[in-house]
Amino acid sequence: MFFGETTINLDAKGRLAIPMRYRDDLKAQCGNHMVLTYSAFDSGALWLYLEKEWQRVRDEVMALPSLNSRHRSLQRRLVGSATAVEPDGSGRILLPPSLRDVTGLEKRVVMLGMGGRFEIWNENTLNQKREEEENLDETASAEMARLVL
Repeated sequence: MFFGETTINLDAKGRLAIPMRYRDDLKAQCGNHMVLTYSAFDSGALWLYLEKEWQRVRDEVMALPSLNSRHRSLQRRLVGSATAVEPDGSGRILLPPSLRDVTGLEKRVVMLGMGGRFEIWNENTLNQKREEEENLDETASAEMARLVL
């Protein structure tokens, strides 16, 4: 399980250095074979999966009936845009320009460990998202509190 937040600078080629604290676990758990795709829910984020977890998610998403337009959209977003990545000798992965452009990933990004996957956000977009979430109405805040307490 991955958790924690790390702010990272992308290099000029759009490579992200995997934080040191995750590197040994990634090598042990997936042989450094990972898949990068768009977030299913947030337009400003990418999801980075370990290959085995990705295969499970991919199979579940592709099993959804494609006659439903929402299912097709999810299939395009997650599966159609996915790309395999492996860290180079310096522990960096290349974030493809097409994925960076759509999500607005520029110099400073935040990598969040989210259990079985990572989220990669533009730092400013994530901060805006957090502000929006803090401004939820009281009912939503009470419901959220019940979920985490």
